[in-house]
Amino acid sequence: MIVVGSMVGSGIFIVPAEMTRLLGSPGWLLVAWLLTGLLTVSGAVVYGELAGMFPRAGGQYVFLREAFSPLWGFLYGWTLFTVIQTGTIAAVAVAFARFTGVVWSVIAEDNYLIAPVSLGARHAISLSTAQLIALLVIAGLTWANIHGLRYGKWLQNTLTVAKVAALGGLIVLGLTWGWNAEVVAGHRARFWTPQPLDQVVPGVSAVTAWGLLAALAVSQVGSLFSADSWHVISFAAEEVENPRRNLPLSMALGTLLVTGLYVLANLAYLAVLPLEGIAKASSERVGTAVMEAMIPQAGGWLMAVAIMISTLGCDNGLILSGARAYYAMARDGLFFRGVGQLGRAGTPTRGLILQAAWAMLLVLPRTFDPQTGRYGNLYGALLDYVVSAALLFYLLTIVGLVRLRRVRPDAPRPVLAWGYPWVPALYIVGAVFILGMLVLYRPQTTWPGLALVATGVPVYWLWRGRAQTGAGPLAD
Repeated sequence: MIVVGSMVGSGIFIVPAEMTRLLGSPGWLLVAWLLTGLLTVSGAVVYGELAGMFPRAGGQYVFLREAFSPLWGFLYGWTLFTVIQTGTIAAVAVAFARFTGVVWSVIAEDNYLIAPVSLGARHAISLSTAQLIALLVIAGLTWANIHGLRYGKWLQNTLTVAKVAALGGLIVLGLTWGWNAEVVAGHRARFWTPQPLDQVVPGVSAVTAWGLLAALAVSQVGSLFSADSWHVISFAAEEVENPRRNLPLSMALGTLLVTGLYVLANLAYLAVLPLEGIAKASSERVGTAVMEAMIPQAGGWLMAVAIMISTLGCDNGLILSGARAYYAMARDGLFFRGVGQLGRAGTPTRGLILQAAWAMLLVLPRTFDPQTGRYGNLYGALLDYVVSAALLFYLLTIVGLVRLRRVRPDAPRPVLAWGYPWVPALYIVGAVFILGMLVLYRPQTTWPGLALVATGVPVYWLWRGRAQTGAGPLAD
């Protein structure tokens, strides 16, 4: 439930629009999602062996620490706390608020309780009704998880069942009731013929072989983000029954299920809408456009409710799991000491509160485009920056498994990665290719993400020195 619930948020209903503009054909759109699924399932299979070896709180932080050094574990944890986990929590909470606005129009990002206050030419801070709802979502879910694992578990199970049912309903309706024979015939006629609406960069588009490879790689930013968080169950390893068996199973089965749902969802989109309808969906809300095409009067409202349930379940899974990673770091002396203590309900209370506070802080700052006069969200820019960094950490973790096979050949391995060494090699080759393409064609978002990771190096040495002496605020 945590794996599926944390993976399925709002991305599957939105990112196909940009992917379609880049790829320009039904066949290559499906190939892009299959590539995402292949990478994700391959990663889950490899992580299963690591989770069986180290069934401790902290997950990927522990894997990197054991495979390389505490520094690499900390750099991951640092990036996780500053942007990856907290930024995603903020983004998903705002997505919940945006779709709440479809049901209740007073909720909007431009309906201000506190109008934007300028923080320079390109940044501001504000409080809109949508931001307020996002803050309340983060606070409410954090409160539920502080009061015991059974509350967080109940929420997660309920919301995950509801969201899978809603996504499944969309798929079934799209492939039956909404089936448009004329649209499908058009897709068949141009199934493998790219007619992109966007270029990867000026002069490079999917109409050439190299441009198609570049478009496939760059399009993975959206699909990989939509399929991310599949490993977060490993953060809570110490609270999982029989973790050596259930952690690998949960990651493998969860990623397979979500991959199947995502491919089927895109097939449903293609059964209802022409490619231009997907690419040019209003505000990129492809799921909403599909439902409105099938049920004109109530489709948009029904889709909004479904996405609200989906985002709520996603955020709960992220909140529940993320604090367990900081808890593991604190026990190693690499985070605030109090975060390494459990509260009365047996949950990492201080870690949950700190995570919520930072995620709520990320909801408030806005970006400003002087040319259009429009406001964006700072966390959105930060998440664009760390997509490549997150992929780099996945890559390092897979390499870490190979290294552990060599330096710790006799370590207990209750579960062996299926297809070793070919499956890890497949992931490594695919990740290196995508990272290379992002460095080449998206340097404006790739290098800042890597720079953000690098800021953790001096913080690590400062924290380590303070922890060793037991002095200063970092030790408290």
